[in-house]
Amino acid sequence: MSVALNSETTIDLLRHGEPLGGGRYRGQLDDALSEKGWQQMWQAVADRSDWQQIITSPLQRCQAFADSLGEQHGLPVHSEQRFCEVGFGAWEGKDRVEVEQQFPGQLARFYRDPVNQRPPGAEPLDEFLSRVRNGFDELLPRFAGQTVLIVAHAGVIRAIMSHALEIPPAAMYRIHVKNAGMTRLSTDGERSFKLLSHGAA
Repeated sequence: MSVALNSETTIDLLRHGEPLGGGRYRGQLDDALSEKGWQQMWQAVADRSDWQQIITSPLQRCQAFADSLGEQHGLPVHSEQRFCEVGFGAWEGKDRVEVEQQFPGQLARFYRDPVNQRPPGAEPLDEFLSRVRNGFDELLPRFAGQTVLIVAHAGVIRAIMSHALEIPPAAMYRIHVKNAGMTRLSTDGERSFKLLSHGAA
């Protein structure tokens, strides 16, 4: 996770707004933002324009807004495949009630032990964390000294925070990431990352 020394790099992590269909385990399903979701995203960024780069998940609930924001401010937008949401396997497209009906007790087991109690067919947590970490570590030296916005998913934001702040994978689901919530991290390349804010909207 090395970046150029003495160059302050600021990373803003913005979760997508509400997608069409409301609260579900989407994983890698490519649902678009709802009208409310678009409103949440524009409210989250307000009149800010201090970013030099925008990095986004290629899923349209992130990419569509990132492209619009980039166009509005004349900012480059880079799509990063490794920032797709974690694959939820058999849970994808289902809400919590449907998951509980189809897989009784599995939700509770998952949140107690997200490493070993994965949904059927889900992406292994270590593989997910590895791909997000690799994508994040590659962008740090490339954009050292800049302020970068990453538009992504709750799981990806948790994975980046866990990596940057050395939070054990088993504890990452204790981090609440709300729709259109903004998290800010910074580093000068010499000291560890600092968490400057979390959940702002």
